[in-house]
Amino acid sequence: MPTDLKSALAALEAHQPGSLLGLRETQWLDAKAAAYQLDADPRAPEELAKDVAAFANRGGGVIVIGIATRMESDEEVLDHIRGLAQDAVNVDQVRKVIRARVTPAPRGVRIGWSGDGGERVLFIDVPAQPAATLFVVAAPTGKPGAQRTDTVAVPVRDGDQTHWLPRAEIQALLSAGVRASGMPTAEALADLVRQAVSGSGSEGRRLRVGQGLPDREREMQEAYRQLARAELGEPAGEAWAHGSTALQDLHHERDGEPGWVLCLVAGRPPGVVAAPIWQAIVEAGRHAPGHDPLAAIGLPRSPEDRDTPWVIAADSRSVDVDGGSWGAGRLACSGRGVWRWQPFPRFSVNQGAAENWTAGQTPALRLRAVVNLPWAEASALEISKPRRTLLEQQLPHSAVAGAVTMLSRRRGAELPAARWERGPFGNSARSVGYSCTIAGPDGGPALKASVMLALPTTMESTVVACSDVLIENRQAWAAAICPGWDTRLGFDEVEAVLLSTWETAAELLPDVVGDPAGLSWAAPPTTELRMTCEQPADNGVLPALDSLVDLGPLGANDGGTRPRMAVTITAAQAMGQVERQSLLREALVHMARQFGYVDADVDLL
Repeated sequence: MPTDLKSALAALEAHQPGSLLGLRETQWLDAKAAAYQLDADPRAPEELAKDVAAFANRGGGVIVIGIATRMESDEEVLDHIRGLAQDAVNVDQVRKVIRARVTPAPRGVRIGWSGDGGERVLFIDVPAQPAATLFVVAAPTGKPGAQRTDTVAVPVRDGDQTHWLPRAEIQALLSAGVRASGMPTAEALADLVRQAVSGSGSEGRRLRVGQGLPDREREMQEAYRQLARAELGEPAGEAWAHGSTALQDLHHERDGEPGWVLCLVAGRPPGVVAAPIWQAIVEAGRHAPGHDPLAAIGLPRSPEDRDTPWVIAADSRSVDVDGGSWGAGRLACSGRGVWRWQPFPRFSVNQGAAENWTAGQTPALRLRAVVNLPWAEASALEISKPRRTLLEQQLPHSAVAGAVTMLSRRRGAELPAARWERGPFGNSARSVGYSCTIAGPDGGPALKASVMLALPTTMESTVVACSDVLIENRQAWAAAICPGWDTRLGFDEVEAVLLSTWETAAELLPDVVGDPAGLSWAAPPTTELRMTCEQPADNGVLPALDSLVDLGPLGANDGGTRPRMAVTITAAQAMGQVERQSLLREALVHMARQFGYVDADVDLL
């Protein structure tokens, strides 16, 4: 086992990363289980720069990426190799971040791979640097964009930890530099900080509004003048572009107040967003695939779509965003101080998970709601026994149970959906499945209600919750209810059942994983609603929906009869019943028009 930096580097160069297992993190060794997410997380470049500068300030060291640690007597011990795929790390990008963010750039830094297959790791070798050199970084902000040029921080390695040099020690170092230079104190301090942070590019000059985007500089300066009432201070960093949008960090005019982000979106009036709100926006989109939070969640827009310059202050409780791949939505702060993004409702007929849990089933009619919940870091969720037990107690009193009971009660029979059993699909720490069957006089199934929820798997990255109401056998149901009643459903009944299945899948089932309100989105949540005939006639042809459902309220059909219709709703998971019912009616009209009922109207349902 290696005992010092030299032997550890020799082992890595010999492609034997496993020989490091069992070592403790030390003054010269730091292990990371996963790669720095340089594109996805605005804090990652700051973290990489801090780690490299800390070793440079304390005699050198090596960062090994791809080895997980365990705690042992309050120390981190290298425990096992998690490994990295070579395409998971852009080595050139790592080099560029180190050069751009550590001042001065440390000499001789090497980045290399060690091992192969599932035991491949990346290492960053930071050799010992000249003793008289102090390596600094810009103080971290945790947000994207250009570094601030008015701050400086000094990371150092102390044992197995990296920490920031206290302010008093920085002051002592600066004072020592003053004494050594023989310059007046104020001039020496300004010169040292300027050299540490800005390098050779901007000595002695204050940043300008728009500096860094010469083509937009005049426009940004005019926007700054228009928004002067917001008490904007000096620029805190150079302007940067996100697509066609120009952005720049600004100080507040008054010390101690949160700063601003000047935001110029093409085709819209300019605005400023308080820095805490801006960070909440970035954080809300941080888990989106593609590693660009703003590309996913979009950019803030003026309150109430004003056509004049706008301000979103630090005490705001919500902000509307759009222009991203997630579509338009609103970021709102809960009473617990947690910011959460929710989409503005929209409809489509594209469906993805609506046919899950249908294998081996051929009901006469299926009314279904499938809710897709793309929570971030959902792989860590699990379904505990107490939560499963609570669900079992709640199902007989659930909305979907009430819907099944309602269908028979309207036809003169009291056939409650009271007895729920596990199945027909599996139950585990990653899934739940329950059903309730209403039998006909011969004991065969007449009606059935089912609920299912599955946590992410290797095949599915989203939490999926589903609630069904099935007419299994029309003849068996007709025999179970009072004579003379029609088993064809009215459209108002379809509406009531879909409302109940949606509410069950969106609000009851997700509670089995804990507190859904505390989870962040990695993509917009959607609900897929379907009504399908699945029991073919003797000739193998599926019957038309209007043979089982009265579609008269939708008006005439210009597209011909069909065995299924469906609609997908992008909307918040949780909402009040009145809001959900109103949204359902709008969705059903959208669905009907897409399937040929061009005269469908909410007022006619």
